[in-house]
This record gives sequence, structure tokens and C-alpha cells, in this order.
Amino acid sequence: MEEEIVRTTYIAKPGEVERKWYLVDATDVPLGRLSAVVASVLRGKNKPTFTPNVDTGDFVIIINADKVALTGRKAERKIYYHHTDHPGGLKSRTAGDYRQKDPEKLLTLSIKGMLPKGSLGRAQLKKLRVYRGENHQHTAQQPEVLDITKLI
Repeated sequence: MEEEIVRTTYIAKPGEVERKWYLVDATDVPLGRLSAVVASVLRGKNKPTFTPNVDTGDFVIIINADKVALTGRKAERKIYYHHTDHPGGLKSRTAGDYRQKDPEKLLTLSIKGMLPKGSLGRAQLKKLRVYRGENHQHTAQQPEVLDITKLI
């Protein structure tokens, strides 16, 4: 008598997802490597329950955003563009400019580009918190320290 083997793929449901909080220190970590690891955690790819069309990711807090490393000559040569929606409204800023004046925006732009486009990516980006210095407001969530250097 043969037994029938039933094989099913686990699909996560939005109500069943357990979320954790992670704390990442961006001091002297290259921007792209940091962004890739954080985007993966925001999507939930570090979990065995990852489902591409469900937001299974965790919350990430990044501190010391102003100390993120830009390798090579990216500080002068990497340019971010945006348009004001007015005629002739194309504006540009270098990565070094962003790191000096608005490092939170630099990291957010970098991570946003690595997330899915559409409503799923926007929902995943809302779980990101970026802070310029050491202090953050999320001690009550008891975030686990995520060592980026071991994951790269």
C-alpha cells in the first residue's frame, strides 16, 4: 500500500507575520552594501517564511547615518537628480552633499531603489527609521543589534 505524499508550498498571510526590530550602525560601512542588507531585511528575505507578494519584513533602525562610507570618488561624482515638475526644474545634488546636509535622505533613497516598486515597496519602506547620530526613539521596541560586517 503506497502512501500519497502531499507537497505544499508555504504562503505567508499578512496577519501571521511576526516582526522584529533590528538596530544597524552605519559607521564606516559602504553605502551600497549597507543598503543591500537593509533592503533584504525590510523585504523579509532573511526569513524562511519569505513570500514575494506579502510584506514579511522586519523593522530596521539605522543610526550614525552621517558616518556612512562612500567609496572611491562617489562623494563628488555620484549625482542624484529630481524634478520639481516645473519647466526647467531639474535639480541635482551629489552624494557627498547629501551625506553632509541630509544623510537620512541619502540612505533612504539608496534603500528605496532596492525595494519593489508599487504599494508593496512603499509599505516596506515605512518600516525603515534612519537617524543621523547615536540616539533613536525606539528603545521600547528592544531592537536586536544587526552586525552588517558579518552579513556582507
